[in-house]
Amino acid sequence: MSDHRTVLSLQGVTKRFGGLIAVNDLDFDVAEHEVLGLIGPNGSGKSTTMNLISGALSVSEGEIALRGQVISDLPPHKIARRGVARTFQLVRMLPSMSVMENVMAGGVFGHRRRWGRDAERQVMKMLELVGLDRRANARPSELTYIDTKRVELARVLVGDPKVLLLDEWLAGLNPTELEEGIALVKQLRDEGRTIVLVEHVMDAIRSLCDRCVVMSSGQKIAEGATEQVLSDPEVIRAYLGEDDA
Repeated sequence: MSDHRTVLSLQGVTKRFGGLIAVNDLDFDVAEHEVLGLIGPNGSGKSTTMNLISGALSVSEGEIALRGQVISDLPPHKIARRGVARTFQLVRMLPSMSVMENVMAGGVFGHRRRWGRDAERQVMKMLELVGLDRRANARPSELTYIDTKRVELARVLVGDPKVLLLDEWLAGLNPTELEEGIALVKQLRDEGRTIVLVEHVMDAIRSLCDRCVVMSSGQKIAEGATEQVLSDPEVIRAYLGEDDA
């Protein structure tokens, strides 16, 4: 089925910082319309992997391809142009600009560039999607924490990415906000977006991810359907730290 075409593919991806191997010979594919969870204990190489996919870091070995075209030799802005967008653990907003202008900035740098009226229409559509259409003229300083996260999400969505990288997007939310956040990502999933999710919140992983790749000490130690992976003894051991790897 065309539904299962590979959108993103990592093959033999390795990242060295001097003598340290942060990511070691990592392979995984992400299919179209799939939500893939990238999980593992702290320091296992998940954020480094996100940085390699988005081009913030260059790969030491191996390659990353988007729809069969190698992107791992491109600078970040060109990877974004090709359709890979990411959120960051720390939301960076331009405080002097309104919510709408902050989101519009994403439209200028994203996969599909928009200007003028067309851009405004798309921005309002995305603000509506994340539930912030009534706050379009607000300043970032007036927003709650989850609302700044919503703005960031709208900002990456406005460029119409092929692959959305959510790097601990749900981190720091209180239980009510977390439910809202999970519902929002679910909505994106139901729209058929392709998402790679780095997350520590297991409830989110369970309810959002079709499959998981588990990393420990820079290596993939498990991959498969979410429930199956989470009940794998090696995965449980990695999380509980019994093997001190």
